Amino acid sequence: MENRTTQHLVALAKEGDEAAANQLCSVYGERVRRIIRLRLDQKLRPKLDSVDVVQDVLILAFGRLNDFTYKDEGDFLRWLSRIAENRVRDIFDRFQADKRDIHREIPFKKEGRSTDGRSFGAAEPMRTTTPSVIMGKKEALDRLEKALDRLKPEYKEIIVLKRIEGLSHAEIAKKLGKNAGAVRMLLARAMAALTITYGQD
Repeated sequence: MENRTTQHLVALAKEGDEAAANQLCSVYGERVRRIIRLRLDQKLRPKLDSVDVVQDVLILAFGRLNDFTYKDEGDFLRWLSRIAENRVRDIFDRFQADKRDIHREIPFKKEGRSTDGRSFGAAEPMRTTTPSVIMGKKEALDRLEKALDRLKPEYKEIIVLKRIEGLSHAEIAKKLGKNAGAVRMLLARAMAALTITYGQD
């Protein structure tokens, strides 16, 4: 049901349906934020509001929506993940090159425009219910970030790819240049290491 709903929403958004675009933002905004937070360098996190980056990623994605083709369940999240990964890499490269205040050198818009000029809102990609829910999610994410930051880079990368971005073993194998068996073994070791590290907090 979920994949059909996403496919339908994407089709409507391509036709300029702002309600469909905003619903996609609501559904996928939190997942994109988690991907961004976990991919951001520890030095960048305090200097950059990940919600701003989420909005930027969504603006980029909806501006290129006509380039996206839905085939299978998870395609839309994987597509957003690639855009987020590239955006984080761009931010890090600029930050490293200039060493300036990242908010001044990379302005973020609260509203974007699609390639045909229509505007769409990306200001509210995430919806929560109560302050306790908000704090609970933040505390859990903060704890996960700290645990992942203590892992070896290859462990952190494969966990983000599999558990956060939802890539298959075959997709991860292609991305990392490994075979599927090696990916499964690496993921098992990474998850075991994460379990130990997470329990230390």
